[in-house]
Amino acid sequence: MLLLGCVKEVSDYELVISLPNGLSGFVPVTQICDAYSKMLSKEVAQGELLEDLNSLSDLYCPGTLVRCIVTSVEKSADGRRSIKLSIDPKKVNKGLNASALASGMLLSGFVSSVEDHGYLIDIGVSGTHAFLPRQKAQNYIKAVKRGLDLKIGQNLNCVIVEVKNEGRMVRLSVDRSEVAASLATERQNWTLSNLLPGLVVKARVQKVAPLGIKVSFLSSFTGIVDFMHMDPEKSLSYSPDQVMKACILSIHPTSKVVRLTLHQAFLHPGGSPNQLANDRMGAVVEESMVKAFYKQFGAVFELDDGTLAFARLKHLPKTRKSFKPGAFKTGCKHKCRIIDYSLMDEMCIVSLKHQIIEARFLQYQDIHTGDVVQGKVFSLKPIGMQVKVTDGIKGLVPSMHLADVTLKQPEKKYSIGHEVRCRVLECNPAGRKLILTLKKSLIQSKLPVLSSYEDAKPGLITHGFVVCAREFGCIVKFYNDVKGLVPKNELSSEPISYPDKVFHEGQVVKVMVLKCEPQQERLLLSFRLSSKPAPEDKKACTPKKKQEVKYQIGEMVDVKVLKKKDKGLEVSILEDEGNVIAFIPTVHLSDFVATCKLLWHCLQEGDVLPRVMCLSDKGEHIILSRKSAVISAVQEEQVVRSFSEIQPGMLLTGYVRNVMPFGVFVEFPFGVTGLAPKVSMSDKFVTDTKDHFVVGQTVIAKVMSIDEEKQRVLLNLKVSECSSGDSAAESFALLNQYFKEMKEIRNLLRRREEPSMGRCLCELVPGKELQLIVQDMKEDGSALFSGSCVTGLTVTATRYHLGDKNIVPGEKTKALVLHVDALTSKVYVSLREELLKQ
Repeated sequence: MLLLGCVKEVSDYELVISLPNGLSGFVPVTQICDAYSKMLSKEVAQGELLEDLNSLSDLYCPGTLVRCIVTSVEKSADGRRSIKLSIDPKKVNKGLNASALASGMLLSGFVSSVEDHGYLIDIGVSGTHAFLPRQKAQNYIKAVKRGLDLKIGQNLNCVIVEVKNEGRMVRLSVDRSEVAASLATERQNWTLSNLLPGLVVKARVQKVAPLGIKVSFLSSFTGIVDFMHMDPEKSLSYSPDQVMKACILSIHPTSKVVRLTLHQAFLHPGGSPNQLANDRMGAVVEESMVKAFYKQFGAVFELDDGTLAFARLKHLPKTRKSFKPGAFKTGCKHKCRIIDYSLMDEMCIVSLKHQIIEARFLQYQDIHTGDVVQGKVFSLKPIGMQVKVTDGIKGLVPSMHLADVTLKQPEKKYSIGHEVRCRVLECNPAGRKLILTLKKSLIQSKLPVLSSYEDAKPGLITHGFVVCAREFGCIVKFYNDVKGLVPKNELSSEPISYPDKVFHEGQVVKVMVLKCEPQQERLLLSFRLSSKPAPEDKKACTPKKKQEVKYQIGEMVDVKVLKKKDKGLEVSILEDEGNVIAFIPTVHLSDFVATCKLLWHCLQEGDVLPRVMCLSDKGEHIILSRKSAVISAVQEEQVVRSFSEIQPGMLLTGYVRNVMPFGVFVEFPFGVTGLAPKVSMSDKFVTDTKDHFVVGQTVIAKVMSIDEEKQRVLLNLKVSECSSGDSAAESFALLNQYFKEMKEIRNLLRRREEPSMGRCLCELVPGKELQLIVQDMKEDGSALFSGSCVTGLTVTATRYHLGDKNIVPGEKTKALVLHVDALTSKVYVSLREELLKQ
């Protein structure tokens, strides 16, 4: 279908085109013309920018009228139709041939080459060479291009001045006065197969009807002018046989129905339709008067400034069930909101829907960096998640920003249609680009939003996120792509040798601006949020009481060990320069019970522990946790914050609070507790509950039932009931976390007082083969070993793991490490052949 359209928006890769009757379409960058497409292909092949290739924004501006053809109509995921268009002259002018060309014809042409004396123009007619002499372009260049030369790919309205050699050579003009005065006549031999939108004709009224008028033109053709394209000042005065100018808007390819417009802006080719004032878009009009109601289409309104507006049928009812045709009689008044402007209809598009009138955001221009917005998950892609904020506004949440931690399987947390609360990181209305974050720490932040280098004043404290951690420090990004450097010496009050081990990509951090050079876009930052006290003030500096500083549950902090106590570690929070004291219970040092005691044993005063989570601040001290599974559950919001949020069937991560003969009490983050009765504790028969669980053990529990009156929750701890589905993946993740923590412990052991023993323990890992000497044989059949690689350690092999070997004290043998108990300095080995061979 051929249509006359008007450029509405220009981006790097497409033109957004306003079409008649409030429609919109898109012209991809590859559908401009042959010459432009060839230059694009050349640039891609060479991998570098071409000087002669201009961007679409250099060639087109909003308000430019273009002839286009529909190439496809696709239905998007949300049910909307997407109209793809082409302005390539080979497709638009495909009905023309060389013999049909005549002097005075108005065609679309594109600059394909710039020559010394003029320009070669692509008009899309096979076998025809079109030339635009430079003198015929001077008037246009001075007025429209402001003296700048025409560029390859530029669209022009061309009038044929001369036809030679039966149409094989034509001379063109783009002189503004010649183009504006052009009129399609019978003498130019137009037919229904080559008729073009944009042609101005003399039309005669045949019939006047409520929905429009029927006209005849070019002697034998008939067409329709619908109610939206009649001249509003003369809409009631049209009469049969009246002659007037009209512009062709569209030609249907099969029915050959021609639609025209009588709007003045289109009756002089080369002009532009009237634009809407910027301050009117989104405006709410308290009283708009109904001018006409069309039961199949919608209603035309007169707004408070006298201009006309159209509301489609679906936008007339205030709510889904409130539509009453009687409320739209001529003269009735309604409240509406301007939601769009149709350039091709020169008419505002309005809505009477209550939810649209009250909507906070209507277009990208309404959204500002730092705004918190509500949306629905639209789609999940490898690069991130698309969120639908309103019908016309979609944003992208990059993978890094799906949560405070990196999500390996985001589809488990988010599903299509799921409601989410986001914060705007970047909004570019011109490019219809909206970048959002779902990081809770950024959404809930009350600190100032840093969205420009000019706002980065020394001393400003704000939140950002790490995009890079290297040996030189960290690069932190803020809003609107503002970023800065935290040098190594500003990472902490304590030295950090390997920043990449402490900080990770996507981590939300609180920073202070040290220095900024806006013109060079250089920003120097610090994680040390207050200046260090002078030496003489240090003695007077006392730790703040817990009540002076409020930490939210789930907030991540870095800490330094101050003192080892019987039941845990007393630590200071580095973020507050060590002035806030907190406590990490031994059972909260790890998800693994055995590792908790080992970590407590290995850690020393002065050690720094990164990324510890605030678990509670109700007692004397802030209570912290290093349990990886609990931290992940909080950051991925797989938690309940109150009793009212609990639902049967939920899988929740928590830790054992108490083990009783009748069952196990489990506590979850935010203080909710539940009971797993003895019968629901294990897949095995339970005789003694203490044989199965210990206080502090990390567990995954399934909610079985809720007693709202007594505020009680019954849980199930059976492994068969508490798997989320992919049990293999869960097991591997736990194993991975265990080995990661064991590696951390080996690094700590290297710094212990007994360097030789520490080194031995660090080097002994399960699966390692050792050369040992049999030291002694025990009555139970087990054996003790010694060797240079196990100095100071007790090395044992049980009777089973001696295999078929008959060994005697003093004999040398090979053995494989099965397990290392660093806490008791014991090593368990095997001499079995099948294991040694592996």
